[in-house]
Amino acid sequence: MSENPGIFTISLDFELHWGGFEKWPLHTENTNRFFRPSTIGPDYRRYFLNTRLIIPEMLETLAGQGAHVTWATVGLLFHQSKKELLENIPSQLPSFRHEHLSAFNYINTTGIGEDETTDPFHFAPSLIRLIKKTPGMEIGSHTYAHYYACEKGQTAEQFRADLVAAKNVAALNDIQLSSLVLPRNQVNPDYLEICYQEGFKAVRVNPTDWYWEIPPNEPVSLWKRLNRTADAYIPIGQRKSYPLSSIQNNPGMPKLIPASRFLRPYKKWYGPANEIRLNRILQEMESAARNNEVYHLWWHPHNFGFFPKQSMEGLQRILAHFIKLNDKYGMVSMNMAELTTALENNH
Repeated sequence: MSENPGIFTISLDFELHWGGFEKWPLHTENTNRFFRPSTIGPDYRRYFLNTRLIIPEMLETLAGQGAHVTWATVGLLFHQSKKELLENIPSQLPSFRHEHLSAFNYINTTGIGEDETTDPFHFAPSLIRLIKKTPGMEIGSHTYAHYYACEKGQTAEQFRADLVAAKNVAALNDIQLSSLVLPRNQVNPDYLEICYQEGFKAVRVNPTDWYWEIPPNEPVSLWKRLNRTADAYIPIGQRKSYPLSSIQNNPGMPKLIPASRFLRPYKKWYGPANEIRLNRILQEMESAARNNEVYHLWWHPHNFGFFPKQSMEGLQRILAHFIKLNDKYGMVSMNMAELTTALENNH
């Protein structure tokens, strides 16, 4: 058993509309063939406006319960204006085989607004400032342009250029990035050395279960997706927490910090399954605390966009449980940067 107390880590993929511009339509008049008309699907404008409203409450709740959190933020959100964004585009753009996956293709074909006031879906400097001044919060990177590191067509140097752009725009806001979460959990083993060379000391990686394996240049199978969903409600995978000592310290490489559990959003039509999902997390946290292990929970802030009240109630229960585990077992909360420091001190 580790000499360290249990560690509760949270990382959030903060992306707003950049997280799914190729599939989440904001306008009914959009004629892009990759979008469904929003009249027959969810109201994504309201979804992301709800997200923006809930983030200050989320920050206050997290900080109030002593939770330390990494907000892995898409670099495009940092910009004050479209003009500033266009002046800071990476030196090389991704050459995805499916060009609709490129944020720059979206900017050129669909367009974005001039700033946060006119376009709250693609700019968020005010929210980033709020995160920055909240105790215990780390601003990490979710790449600059929601870069898919395992998609066909893109190259290592294009990936590096994206990371450089992310660092540059963060520096404009007096932020130094050291933790990285890769979009869609597409961890490309060939790119990890580049991450370290560009100053990223930690990268979140997927759980070790077989259904979380993402082969390069291949889509995730429906069977794997079904198993991921099922494991949120019934135990079909491996143990979700892990000893701090299990995280390897390889020279010239970032620390690879496994995720434990995705906090799936509350859904009204799931009924009792919502409680089952939440209880699974509470039980896994208890196990981690009792065994002095790491439990790493993650989600997207926009996951709270459809049912913000119920989603926040679930988060409050999780954080209240953390407080109990802190009292009972001495469990502590660390963001990814703090966890990296703890790892460095242990080696």
